Amino acid sequence: MSTPQRIAITGASGLIGSALVGHLKSEGHTVQRLVRRAPVSPDEVQWEPKTDYVDLEALRGVDAIIHLAGVGVGDKRWNKKYKAEILNSRLLGTTTIANAVTELAPQVFISASAIGWYGESGNRAVVESDKAGDDFLAAVCREWEGAADLAQNTRTVKIRTGLVLDPTGGALGKMLPLFRFGLGGKMGNGKQWWSWITLHDLIRAITFMLEGDISGPVNLTAPNPVTNQEFTSALARAMHRPALFPAPAIALKIALGGFSGEILGSKKVIPQALTEAGFEWDYPHITSALTALVSE
Repeated sequence: MSTPQRIAITGASGLIGSALVGHLKSEGHTVQRLVRRAPVSPDEVQWEPKTDYVDLEALRGVDAIIHLAGVGVGDKRWNKKYKAEILNSRLLGTTTIANAVTELAPQVFISASAIGWYGESGNRAVVESDKAGDDFLAAVCREWEGAADLAQNTRTVKIRTGLVLDPTGGALGKMLPLFRFGLGGKMGNGKQWWSWITLHDLIRAITFMLEGDISGPVNLTAPNPVTNQEFTSALARAMHRPALFPAPAIALKIALGGFSGEILGSKKVIPQALTEAGFEWDYPHITSALTALVSE
């Protein structure tokens, strides 16, 4: 961005948030991290979604608010309690931040969502204008984005994030040890579509949205989704390892419970809004992306 800005971020300690904070600071921006405890450094601001509290005075004059907070969908088995936690952490947090946005009127509000919005899409390509699916995560995303829409008088962007690739965490971080020992392979029948983006390009895309005029839902994925078979084969090649050990669908269902649907399900998501806005990916293809990531 051309001029330094003040940017407030929730979820600043997560995989995406920590990378984003580092990048924005390196670009000369002032970053304020929202935390759910008493602040211990000048760049921290307190908020508490359960009581709809944000320290508004500490954020007066902020240029942008980026909301990334929410419990991880793949962190625990999906029992009734954890599914409620997944929904409530997004609904309460986003409602609280949207209310703060209405009060503070920053130039832009960027709120997290996910490609879970689309549900199971099979081999059909989907774009931002497609309607929501009908499974659990699609319902969560509908509520999540609905809460973001409570923000008034501010350009609002809802980022539907795909599979974020980085060796330090997320799905790729969990897959690397298996493939390193030659124990990796396709998951289920391997025909399901995976819509992915490198963490590097995701951070660049968020920065692009901060300074542009894009609004509404935005698919944060690379322009070339791949099948799970193509993904795992490309990862094996990048690591110079075989991919001989497929994970049967039944084993994934036993190991992961409800979340296995996200691994075995198919989402062929196309980033139409970013493409039309003129964004250019550094890693649009899976082979070059994984080659770069595993060599880091």
